[in-house]
Amino acid sequence: MTSTKRRIETDVMKLLMSDYEVTLVNDNMREFYVRFYGPSETPFAGGIWKIHVELQAEYPYKSPSIGFMNKIFHPNIDELSGSVCLDVINQTWSPMFDMINIFEVFLPQLLRYPNPNDPLNGEAAALMMRHPKEYEAKVKEYVQRFATKDAADAATDGNEEDVDEEMSDIGSISEEEAMES
Repeated sequence: MTSTKRRIETDVMKLLMSDYEVTLVNDNMREFYVRFYGPSETPFAGGIWKIHVELQAEYPYKSPSIGFMNKIFHPNIDELSGSVCLDVINQTWSPMFDMINIFEVFLPQLLRYPNPNDPLNGEAAALMMRHPKEYEAKVKEYVQRFATKDAADAATDGNEEDVDEEMSDIGSISEEEAMES
């Protein structure tokens, strides 16, 4: 067994044995989902996200690929794809870190201290710099709308929640119209 493969198994096993809810994709230790809770004392508190993690062949020398499956409003996270700014990960990543560090240190720090100077979401960055109170309100709105347990459970890839939401809106409009008739 290669040292890279052994390291992946060790790191993923540590994560599986931790308090985090981990779901392997096709029993593959290189790709999995982790349930992540927003850090307390931040506008993200109370939020629940499904995080997609993919370990590259060069792991642990290369950082893992991390993406939020349900929507989040943050300067360093792409709103549509959910991908986390690679520069942010790569600047701090070291082979000394393991997967537990990602969920106990890296992601909570990213949510606590966004960097609007290196944005993947320009709207979030601009709002944070120009109108911090409005930024915080929008973060909280996204948490209430998209970072619930149901949203995290339903999140697969991209924008299926939007489709469901549009469908339910259409359905409720039809019901209202039916009531009026």
